[in-house]
Amino acid sequence: MASENIARKWFEQVDEDIDTAETLYKTGHWLYIGFLCHQAVEKLVKGYWLACCNDEPIYLHNHFRLLEGCGLKDQLSDTQRRFIEIMSPMYIAGRYPEYKSQVARMLNEKGSAYLIDETKKFKQWILQKCSLETKPSASSDDTKK
Repeated sequence: MASENIARKWFEQVDEDIDTAETLYKTGHWLYIGFLCHQAVEKLVKGYWLACCNDEPIYLHNHFRLLEGCGLKDQLSDTQRRFIEIMSPMYIAGRYPEYKSQVARMLNEKGSAYLIDETKKFKQWILQKCSLETKPSASSDDTKK
């Protein structure tokens, strides 16, 4: 139960990241939209891990390794896989200014809108997966009758 409460907090932080990314979109701050969307995806996967797996998520920022660790990597659609590949360089915390400039050149209005939209879609997918994983199976319900 404690891990489900922690998962819920991760999911709540995702909403804040997406809301902030949308605010930045309105002002044209593309670089940090990428970073916030990266963080939102990371939090979604870690929240899923806490809610649906029997252990703690690994401490890293690599989406593919996180997805693999909680058993979701092989369930990604081709579109989701491409999105996760695009998100990889968006983790900019503590990076050198020239790296940030390089990432900033990859982002623009259209690209930032794509990141926000795909992050929202990924959120819905994760939340759906999480609710399916945490519901009791029909066979376990039958044994209680």
